[in-house]
Amino acid sequence: MALRGRLRACIFGVGEQMRTGCENRNFAIGPRKIGNGHPVFVVVDVAQAHDGSLGTAHAFIDVIAEAGADAVKFQTHIAHAESTAAEPFRVQFSQQDRDRYEYWRRMEFTPEQWRGLAEHARESGLEFLSSPFSIEAVDLLIDIGIRAWKVGSGEITNTVLLERIVKSEKPILLSSGMSSWRELDSAVNMVIGAGRPCMVYQCTTRYPCPPELVGLGLIGAMRERYHLPVGLSDHSGMSCFGIAAAALGAASVEVHITMSPYCFGPDVPASLTPAGLKRMVKGIRSVESSLSHSPDKDRFADSSEETRKMFGRSVVTRVPLEKGELIESHHLTVKKPARGLPPTAMNGLVGRRINRDLPADHFIMEDDLE
Repeated sequence: MALRGRLRACIFGVGEQMRTGCENRNFAIGPRKIGNGHPVFVVVDVAQAHDGSLGTAHAFIDVIAEAGADAVKFQTHIAHAESTAAEPFRVQFSQQDRDRYEYWRRMEFTPEQWRGLAEHARESGLEFLSSPFSIEAVDLLIDIGIRAWKVGSGEITNTVLLERIVKSEKPILLSSGMSSWRELDSAVNMVIGAGRPCMVYQCTTRYPCPPELVGLGLIGAMRERYHLPVGLSDHSGMSCFGIAAAALGAASVEVHITMSPYCFGPDVPASLTPAGLKRMVKGIRSVESSLSHSPDKDRFADSSEETRKMFGRSVVTRVPLEKGELIESHHLTVKKPARGLPPTAMNGLVGRRINRDLPADHFIMEDDLE
């Protein structure tokens, strides 16, 4: 079946059989393996935070690499290729730009500038990603050697764009922030029906996204539905949800970044600062370490014997007792450290007779008893 025919079949239902029959599919982007059993793929989205400054865009790459992330992501906008004069979004929202169209134009870089950003990212140990918003942007990114696609939430139903991306035979990361299940099903089926590696991100398109809408619970649901690697694209502006997603088995976490919460830009309220990004990456790596190591409880207990004695308890006399006296329950209590008979022995001591005078707070031993 030709590619176009396979894609159309996926959209109209044949892809459902492909989806339900597939297993969890790990894949690689450059040197990094993604999916079950591999480290969380941490993607940091600069988006428009560079505000049209090439120098600032390069500075973000350095910040993201220093934080220990895996990939830097931009957005490739070519204003005339993605927007018409009728676009409702063409309203003024800044002091500098007449409308959003002018803003998109100001965000554009030349192909050589994009190539320089990609080279800088890879030299810094990062994967370079950028979301295209037009066929022209796709072609530009192919020319500079992009190795995977991140499809933004608003493009999931753009089958013309998706078809062009699928033809490039590269892994495809699908964001779901504006999608219904039916729309997301169609996009997933289009990608896997063409045999392309695929990951799906749980995402909620709110800037910033409130905690109750982040959707951590959907990570497992998507994994069960698609049998593919699933990530979290988080717009909360907080580091905790990325860490929580790692604990829930997310294959990837994507967050936005800003140099400062006082910077200008539409994504700033939903972004992490460099310090917040470092905290999140450190938390994710700590969670990974914890999940990959399961301590032997018995061996750990044996190695903690001295600590166990320090914090453990023993049966002691609550009051002084005389030789020959029968022990009653109110005569005893338990206190630290663990130097005498354990608390489990306390009930068995009641009714026994002591063989010598004992002061209060005496650790009861077996040789204290007749």
